[in-house]
Order: sequence, then structure tokens, then C-alpha cells
Amino acid sequence: MQVFRHIPARLQQSCALAIGNFDGMHLGHQALLAQLKQSAETFNLEAAVMTFEPHPREFFTPESAPARLCSLREKLEYFAQAGVERVYVCRFNQRFAKVTAEAFMHDMLRNSINAQVILVGEDFRFGAKRAGSVSDFVAEGFNLVSLPQVNLADVRVSSTRVRSALADGRLDEAAQLLGRGYSISGKVVHGAKRGRQLGFPTANVHMRHERPALRGVYAVKLDGLNAVANLGVRPTIAGVPKLSLEVHVLDFNQDLYGKHVHVEFLHKLRDEMKFESLDALKAQIANDVKLARNFFGAAVPASR
Repeated sequence: MQVFRHIPARLQQSCALAIGNFDGMHLGHQALLAQLKQSAETFNLEAAVMTFEPHPREFFTPESAPARLCSLREKLEYFAQAGVERVYVCRFNQRFAKVTAEAFMHDMLRNSINAQVILVGEDFRFGAKRAGSVSDFVAEGFNLVSLPQVNLADVRVSSTRVRSALADGRLDEAAQLLGRGYSISGKVVHGAKRGRQLGFPTANVHMRHERPALRGVYAVKLDGLNAVANLGVRPTIAGVPKLSLEVHVLDFNQDLYGKHVHVEFLHKLRDEMKFESLDALKAQIANDVKLARNFFGAAVPASR
């Protein structure tokens, strides 16, 4: 899969192009990508995607922008799995925000990317001040595939709905909307080793975004291994609060440093809390591990 960090100056091979933010890659996004592959095969075109980084709302209103469901790397992984051959990552900045709907269609889509088929959601808007709509693609002679909304339990599947489910701890509902368990991936990095000092060594997973859609303590799978994770700012530990994802893998003592791992969130155990002492924190972690074992149906090891 080719990844372009800019719009190429030279005319590309003709393609079918799906456009959107694709945050979370939920069932609606998956339906759009499935139609992209079908359209590309029907018209003998390459399957391509255009997405935006950062999310436009992060650019215009960073203080009220929605939580991120996935990082750019995670998004690219999903595109590759869906069979996308080209991805255009458009840097959303002041210059891009001023591109008119006409320039977006003529200069970028037609004269650079060479899009023959355009695939978007039915409510897609584009161009400066969101002046462009799906009808403009038709008026300009593009072969347009506008997908209707995808519903689950008679309610539209959306990134907003996924965020709400995750924030409320409704992980089963989020998994239904995503068609899979919600996960965060990242590289295991060295930390302060406080988990080891408390008797529960953790893998510190580097977070690529500072505003996750969920926080708290969870039963998780780390690359298929049973584990318990804390996602938050560690309020009991003195110092400047910093978001971290710490994962204690049950009955596991191998080295994970430097590895890129996937953490799948399965069940919320509790909210993050501040404790009066490290002993109280250690006791709570022990209880978290017990609850996680119960969730997984795992037996407590004879000795640590």
C-alpha cells in the first residue's frame, strides 16, 4: 500500500477514491471500504482513500474536539487490511482549510489523484466553509457512489456513538458498532518501573494521542494474552499528571520492550482513583487482578 503525505504534482493512475476521516473504522466505514473495493474491481481502477490529519475539528476547535478513536498508524493498518492500494493523508491546516470546493474537485481529485469514482457518505461536505456537497460531484461529472447510513438497533452507526459507548464503559456495544473489540496499539517503552516495585510489572504502551475515548481500569487482551490495564494519569503517583497506558499481563514474565502491541479492551473494572498511600494502591491492584482473573475464568497461580 502506497501512502502519500501530500497531493502529488504529477497525474496518478486512475482510481476509485473513498474520502473521509475514518476515525475508529466502524461498521459504516467498513461498508464504505467494501464498496470501494467493489467499485475498483468493476471499473478496473486502483482502490484509494483520502483522509485528513489532524481531524478538522481538532484544527478548528482543539479545546472541544472529540476524543480520538484511533491514531493515524492504526487507521493505515485498517486500510491495508481492507485491501486499499493508495492512501492520501492530507495535512489539515490553514492552507488546506481555504481550498474551495471547486479547487478540491478540479485540482486535487481530477488533475492530481485522477479519481474516476468518488465514494462518500450521504452527508459528506467539503471545501472552504463546507460549501461543497455530494450533488457537486455529480454536477462536475464524477461517477459518485453515495452510501446511505448504516444502522444498528435502528440507530445510525457513527464515531460519536462509539465514543459515547466507550466513555460509559459499554464495551460490548462499542464492539458491535466496530465489528470487533476496541483496541489501542503502540510501542512498549521504558517507564519508571513503579508497577514492578508494587509487585505488578507493567508494559507501558506509548500513546499516540492524548485524548483517548475511554479511561479507567480494564480487563484486556495484549496480543491475545490475558491482562489488566490502567489508562489514565496515575493520580496516586506524585508528579506532573501524564496520560499513560500500563498493562499487567497475567502470569507472564517475558521482555516486551520495543515491541508494537495491540491492547483490546474487553471489560471495565472501575474508574481510575486516587489512593491515600501506595499500600492502598497495591491492595487495589491486587483486587483488580483478581477481578480480571474472574472475568477471564483463569485460576490464580500457586505462587508468584
